[in-house]
Amino acid sequence: MTKQIFETYFKEHYSLVYRVAFTQMKGHADAEDVLQEVFVRLLKYRPHFENSEHEKAWFIRTTINICKDLMKSKWHSTTVSIEKIPEGEKSYFHLPHVNEDETLWEILALPEKYKNCLYFFYYEGYSIKEISQILKIPENTVKTNLRRGREILKETLSKK
Repeated sequence: MTKQIFETYFKEHYSLVYRVAFTQMKGHADAEDVLQEVFVRLLKYRPHFENSEHEKAWFIRTTINICKDLMKSKWHSTTVSIEKIPEGEKSYFHLPHVNEDETLWEILALPEKYKNCLYFFYYEGYSIKEISQILKIPENTVKTNLRRGREILKETLSKK
């Protein structure tokens, strides 16, 4: 892989990988670590992409897998998560490359299966079929997770 090709991949997918990593890890440092590891794997494995959708899906799937691996680590299980940060201090955690709103923070606090579906649907603009392919789950599961996630979100937001 030439330097120019790598730079093109980096420019095209940096923001996407960072956003996905941040939604999974809920911290800048962890998201940056994941971002770095994704691009290291790109250099190491040099995958062949059939088209731009396959390319984008590879970056998302690789990011999610690295996040899951990191969350299983001993270090991650002994640190404080963003959910434990007082509400008034969350404004410090600005999300680069993401249009923030109050709802985003509530989505990030949801269980992973709802959070991923809602985030990809509303913030990344993916269709149910695309989310199904990215997360490797059936389309009906995506629909169910979207519906249940919306219900939980509606209940949570109505209490505020």
